[in-house]
Amino acid sequence: MLAAVGVCSMTGLGFASVPLYRMFCEVTGLNGTTQVGTRAPGRVGQKITVAFDSNVAQGMPWKFKPERRADTIDIGGRDMAFFTASNTSGKAITGTATFNVTPVVAGKYFNKIQCFCFTQQTLEAGETVRMPVIFYVDPAILNDPDTRDVEEITLSYTFYPVDSGKTAS
Repeated sequence: MLAAVGVCSMTGLGFASVPLYRMFCEVTGLNGTTQVGTRAPGRVGQKITVAFDSNVAQGMPWKFKPERRADTIDIGGRDMAFFTASNTSGKAITGTATFNVTPVVAGKYFNKIQCFCFTQQTLEAGETVRMPVIFYVDPAILNDPDTRDVEEITLSYTFYPVDSGKTAS
């Protein structure tokens, strides 16, 4: 009986590990996971450079790039960046973007208010869309000894195709 309970517990833990890890990363900023914010706290008079990186999974027929490679922003101030995605195939394709921030210690201070990465994106054959991300860098980054000398943060996205036969997790 004890062995059966152990097997059931380990199976349940196995299924729960991915969502639990994702929640842990969102709370702590582990591995460059950004935070989701509702509104920027306000400018504090210091600036930081945010660089933008874009990638597409191998075999996905999309072109995806930031409109600007970098932007110098006010810490605590709300900012917006645009990315352009084009479907170069002859059929509609749905994709989802994963993201991270480097250096990874800055992830817990990088907050996205609105992002195309929060939902799946469907592009029709030959369609090109402009996708915004609204974000801010939390002023608390200035008080953290691990991030005091960070002068540039890179926000990186990778688009992957969504398997239409499966539901998103």
